Amino acid sequence: MFSNIKDRIRLLFRKDRESYFRFYKMLGFYPKDISIYEQALLHKSLSVKSEKGRLLNNERLEFLGDAILDAVVADIVYKRFEGKREGFLTNTRSKIVQRETLNRLAIEIGLDKLIKYTARQSSHNSYMCGNAFEALVGAIYLDRGYRACKYFMEHRIIGSYINLEKISRKEVNFKSKLIEWSQKNRFEVTFELITQSHDQGYNPTFESEVLVEGISGGKGTGYSKKESQQMAAHVALGKIKNDSGFIECIFAAKAARELSQEEVTVSDSKPSDSGAVTPDLSLEEIKKTDVVEQIISEAEEKAFKENA
Repeated sequence: MFSNIKDRIRLLFRKDRESYFRFYKMLGFYPKDISIYEQALLHKSLSVKSEKGRLLNNERLEFLGDAILDAVVADIVYKRFEGKREGFLTNTRSKIVQRETLNRLAIEIGLDKLIKYTARQSSHNSYMCGNAFEALVGAIYLDRGYRACKYFMEHRIIGSYINLEKISRKEVNFKSKLIEWSQKNRFEVTFELITQSHDQGYNPTFESEVLVEGISGGKGTGYSKKESQQMAAHVALGKIKNDSGFIECIFAAKAARELSQEEVTVSDSKPSDSGAVTPDLSLEEIKKTDVVEQIISEAEEKAFKENA
């Protein structure tokens, strides 16, 4: 597909040929302008100034790569799953380009070891590797064009690290799945943020807990509130599937809640005595009601006397 033989011959006379060979092993072709790829691996914490005084890092390439990646994966998925509807194609693409998948892919191809960042920036940052992967795709596009991006994703990534058939059936949004289950079975589910702190690299971390009928279904941590809720929901779904004790507890709690609601409904539907006070009214409201009725009564009596 690409003129790798000619490129390799030319590289034999370059001092930085090791860098080119490293990218060739990862990409399947040699870069034309290696500086773009080096910028793709430069985290903003180690930004450098260009000759024009502009800060250089991988954020702009990440922006570009994000858009190109969406288009390339959509192209691949569209052609692989003929006859599938738009919703299926969209979900399958989102599972491939989501941050969790991109992080894993970056580590699989060894990209995480090439990212340059300050010591303060934690290597456990859940966004760094995925962002660098998107920036790499942006670099490929600028250096080699769309065709090379598709080749990289289709043959080097999806062909080696992603099972399209399997990932198309994979449930990813655990929170949505849990909420869907709760609505179908009429369980009350709530998410609560337990703690918000920082890890050793000063990156914000969150811990959330999911409650099913007020009973803890699981806790999860992540570098965003959304991620921590996803992890907690994942744990809860596992309990619903495998923990019979947990199932018994939430069914008992649900039954108690529904019984309590039925008792309140029955109580509200009973006719009140003529002299009984409406329980929903406060003492102050009751006094106001009595005053109004007295004013109306006096007005009616006065009108009756005038007409007599």
